Amino acid sequence: MAYKYLKDDSLMTDMDSGEDTQHSTHLLESRMEDLRQKLIELPAGHEPLARADLLLDLGRTLVELQQNENAWDAGREAFDLYVASETWEGAVQACDIMFLADQPDSLAALGQGIWLAVTYPVDPELTVVLLQHVVDDTPPDSDGAAVAAVAAHYIVELRAHEGKERENLLFYTNQLLATVARRHSDVHDQPMFERWSKKLELDDPAKFLPRLRNVVDVLVQDNWWIDRDALTAKLPVN
Repeated sequence: MAYKYLKDDSLMTDMDSGEDTQHSTHLLESRMEDLRQKLIELPAGHEPLARADLLLDLGRTLVELQQNENAWDAGREAFDLYVASETWEGAVQACDIMFLADQPDSLAALGQGIWLAVTYPVDPELTVVLLQHVVDDTPPDSDGAAVAAVAAHYIVELRAHEGKERENLLFYTNQLLATVARRHSDVHDQPMFERWSKKLELDDPAKFLPRLRNVVDVLVQDNWWIDRDALTAKLPVN
């Protein structure tokens, strides 16, 4: 299944399917210059989100061009603009760009993106994207990968609207969880999966969600760019 926030841009899709790498690079460079020009031409007094949206597109393009430091800078500025306006989905997308930019604070960006994606009702597919980064970047025997995978499935069940997209996401997260179970404990059938899930306490959100917070804390350490306590206090449940 293609990830919306990594592959949905029509330009990117066309280039992914092309065989001419040089031509693809040329298109990306043209897009990069176009976005930079649009940033320069923003009128005085423009809406901050107009700049943030352009920076987000620029960051994605720079990641494709492997200009990782510049991609990080674009993502970081976009993140601050989105957080200031409490536009959480944009902030999460900016975190994804910063993680893909592979810079010293990329793990901190991933952790904060996951915290925001779980705390706020952003697109569940985007949440799955960030949680899969944890699965992909942890050792096969890591319990953290299992927690990330089950959290991804839980978020889709909780938030995805009825329809084909929900079915696809649930199928995908089921497969992700099965893959993690196989590599973690050589699980290869349903009874084994149920025992494994119970042993790791993956069958109860009240138990695996606090463990996800621990995973996030390990990723971010003390490098938080948001005030979690202040944001939590503003949630409707409080």
